[in-house]
Amino acid sequence: MADGYVKTIGPTTDSFTHYWRIVAELENGNTEVFWGHARSLAEARRKRAPAEEAARMRGWKGFAFEIVELVETPA
Repeated sequence: MADGYVKTIGPTTDSFTHYWRIVAELENGNTEVFWGHARSLAEARRKRAPAEEAARMRGWKGFAFEIVELVETPA
């Protein structure tokens, strides 16, 4: 991710290609992080609209939405 965060997932038979993350800035100054995996870049991009809706519904001051390609490493 842009801030250097590295997410490691365990072995899986699913064909995930991308990882998405939402870092929400709450009204009280705290942050909350939501993340998930997608089987394509297009699928990951479709998570942005629900993130915008969540920001409105939950009253977030703001949020960052990021997508990165997964990189497979040997076990």
